[in-house]
Amino acid sequence: MAAAALAQIWARKLLPVPWLLCAPRRYASSDFKAADLQLEMTKTPHKKPDPREPLVFGKTFTDHMLMVEWNEKKGWSQPRIQPFQNLTLHPACSSLHYSLQLFEGLKAFKGRDQQVRLFRPWLNMDRMLRSALRLCLPSFDKGELLECIRRLIEVDKDWVPDSAGTSLYVRPVLIGNEPSLGVTRPSQALLYVILCPVGSYFRGDSVTPVSLLADPAFIRAWVGGVGNYKLGGNYGPTVLVQQEAKKKGCEQVLWLYGPDQQLTEVGTMNIFVYWTHKDGVLELVTPPLDGVILPGVVRQSLLDLAQTWGEFRVAERRITMKELLQALEEGRVREVFGSGTACQVCPVHQILYQGQHLHIPTMENGPELILRFQKELKAIQYGTSAHEWMLPV
Repeated sequence: MAAAALAQIWARKLLPVPWLLCAPRRYASSDFKAADLQLEMTKTPHKKPDPREPLVFGKTFTDHMLMVEWNEKKGWSQPRIQPFQNLTLHPACSSLHYSLQLFEGLKAFKGRDQQVRLFRPWLNMDRMLRSALRLCLPSFDKGELLECIRRLIEVDKDWVPDSAGTSLYVRPVLIGNEPSLGVTRPSQALLYVILCPVGSYFRGDSVTPVSLLADPAFIRAWVGGVGNYKLGGNYGPTVLVQQEAKKKGCEQVLWLYGPDQQLTEVGTMNIFVYWTHKDGVLELVTPPLDGVILPGVVRQSLLDLAQTWGEFRVAERRITMKELLQALEEGRVREVFGSGTACQVCPVHQILYQGQHLHIPTMENGPELILRFQKELKAIQYGTSAHEWMLPV
């Protein structure tokens, strides 16, 4: 795509991010520019995965990566695409000691026309910049980073798988790289992007439901915290709870919050409930972005699609376990599901809550809405249906 056309897309899609604190204004560094991108091609390309073999998420990486360095005196360095390689970090690196680290996750899809497209990447750029400002990491131009990512995918375009349900996972990372101990704003930072070909979350066109452990003793995020930012520190502490869920025969965790036990997220996914509300209206509801919920890209996409259909009420509202229990008893629940970049839409069929196994009739109801969402997203992402959400590479 021509640079002018890309600029028009970014002007429409990349929204301004408000300054959250006074601290980020102290950064006087100039933004890095995609026009200054340096390219070093690998001399030892790796063998690409056999398309007949399943791709395991996060295990296989492409030949190249994007790297941009920053320090408070010189600002951003020239961005460069270089051979995929290990990082060299100081033992006192602030990202290792104080979790001054954030990341993003988005996907590129190869359609039947062999065109590679990114799915709503401007939303990821918005969220990444918000996360950076929250951690007092350096600001950057979202459009320039997106163009650098597009160029990186262009270099490793042959790594984008084209089997059904496959994609190229894109992982941008920004870390504080202060080479000294002390909880403070870092004077050095490192931004890099790696690529990973991934397979379908579900086999074929089927969707596999998951069971959830709902235990109010475990809390993922809280009001006034950082649950609405994509920070590494939000994920590490959840591993133990995930293991507890597995011990009790569950695949994922339903995170509850507050004295009224609000439903917040499912594992690392946003949660949706499709039901007949107590007022008698058919409704799709998901928790609001109140500082506890991560603003997922797929979450927003499902809300946008449902609003476009106009066939049922779409609401962003708090949902409590008491409300869900009552709706289950009265037979008003149709489907419960999670949404995220990895799975797109994942059905829930059971919740373990206070020693009781609650059956969720998601699969008995088709699941009609889940399959419809999956079909719509696939058509958009793989280019079957032309859509403004997709950015050509």
